[in-house]
Amino acid sequence: MDLTQFVPLFGNFAFMIAAFVVALSVIVAIHEYGHYIVGRWCGIHAEVFSLGFGPVIYSRMDRRGTKWQVAALPLGGYVKFLGDANAASVGSDGTVAATDARRTMLGAPLWARTATVAAGPIFNFILAILIFAGVMMAQGRSADPLTFGEMRPLPPSFATDLQTGDILLSVEGIPFDDPDREGGIVDLLPLKERLDYRVERGGDQITVDGPFLMPTAVSSVSPRSAADDANIKVGDVITAINGDPVFAFTQVQEIVKNADGAPLALTLWRNGQTVDVTLSPRRVDLPLPEGGFETRWLMGITGQLFFEEQTEFVGPIEALQIGAQQLWFTATTSLSALKHVIFGQISTCNLSGPVGIAETSGSMAEQGAQSFIWFIAALSAGVGLINLFPIPVLDGGHLMFYAYEAIARRKPSDRAIQVFMFVGLALVLSLMSFTVLNDTLLCP
Repeated sequence: MDLTQFVPLFGNFAFMIAAFVVALSVIVAIHEYGHYIVGRWCGIHAEVFSLGFGPVIYSRMDRRGTKWQVAALPLGGYVKFLGDANAASVGSDGTVAATDARRTMLGAPLWARTATVAAGPIFNFILAILIFAGVMMAQGRSADPLTFGEMRPLPPSFATDLQTGDILLSVEGIPFDDPDREGGIVDLLPLKERLDYRVERGGDQITVDGPFLMPTAVSSVSPRSAADDANIKVGDVITAINGDPVFAFTQVQEIVKNADGAPLALTLWRNGQTVDVTLSPRRVDLPLPEGGFETRWLMGITGQLFFEEQTEFVGPIEALQIGAQQLWFTATTSLSALKHVIFGQISTCNLSGPVGIAETSGSMAEQGAQSFIWFIAALSAGVGLINLFPIPVLDGGHLMFYAYEAIARRKPSDRAIQVFMFVGLALVLSLMSFTVLNDTLLCP
């Protein structure tokens, strides 16, 4: 047996695990730091701040008496507050003197406990907004009017005399006066391999020949999609499907739609080389702008214009607004997907567990730093949202107990809390087991 055949496989697996650990560690660290810092501000003392579980690899004690540690199993983390019987802050260890009760989670006022628990998910949401905003500021938005940047790498048949700095006025006589219309204008264009572009160059208006506005170049690959499994890369250009030449992304979409899941043989142009792959499109549930989902056959790729667009700066205030809107979209879409899965309206393949998230982490990291960072933001939003579910053992479960305390003017009994915690733990473990089964067997 030639063991060298396993080297690429092991390398890809190691890269995937490394990306998963990095993404999860960032999100967990922010989440637990939210608990820690707000608890400290509220007068609750943290004894241990742990990133990971199990045997401790590294630890140090700070001047406030908090032990900061990194443990061997990087699958979560916790903050253990003074007097807690366990990392879930359920019950007392019975070692705290009455004079120190105010510095414990159990002895702190209701408002302090509520703020400390809610801070974890809130910090996840803040992280997501800041990353979304930062990416928006870094990449900018399309200049108005739309102005050509550098031409993307494409096969020789897509060559053009269009130049950086040209201002796009019209395509095939169809006005292009709004940088947000490229999707709309594509649907109006005649399906021709070469089109006439009216541009402004140096103060003069000229007509220049060029390729189809949105050619068959791949701008992104969806993780765990048919294209991802076929090892299609960002920047690949599809030149033929089942031996028939293609030049427009709309052609690819139509062929995939009509294939109804049948295998497709793709010829790709990749950095001057020809690559052949075969894949079968998959049924995917896509969220609709008006709500709900639409099921379509997809390869899992998106297209792009044949040129980069010159951009303009987005200010921090506007970027934060866009970041908040993206967080809202992520949260509402996730909740809608969960509801549709529960009622059997869309496939359970829309749920991902640890295996699916790990695979997605690796795929996004392979697509570049910006894609990976954006994924961390989306995952942080998801983690914050899940933690607010009113399930005991999650932050939302603690907040549910605090809501009862606020209404009933007394804490739930220890026995009731233990029962609810057991039920919540069983529910979480069952859901995790199902998602692992879903990732590995039902929706591999």
